[in-house]
Amino acid sequence: MPGNFLPEFELYVSLAVARLGDGAYGVAVRQEIESRVERPVSVGALYTTMARLEEKGLLLSKPVEPEPGQRGRPRKYYHLTERGQEAVRHSLEMLGRMAEGLSLADLGRV
Repeated sequence: MPGNFLPEFELYVSLAVARLGDGAYGVAVRQEIESRVERPVSVGALYTTMARLEEKGLLLSKPVEPEPGQRGRPRKYYHLTERGQEAVRHSLEMLGRMAEGLSLADLGRV
């Protein structure tokens, strides 16, 4: 499936959405990425990326009305579409092929 590679941050976002399942909304996705990748994620970059993944047909969002007494805007919950799942599988498979047989020592060579 040529051309179906996810850039690094899109892959992180997609994997976080997959891990979180029904609980995948912006703040949770951000926390999942930050805790696993151990780097800060800007809110702007996250929401821009999620919007781009939606435009590509890889993510779908569903706004949910706030609970009574809850303040702020409604949360949008995200899930991977079938195309999104396939793009993640494909990207991970290609990364695995490229890494196959390498050791950390191989990566230290210049």
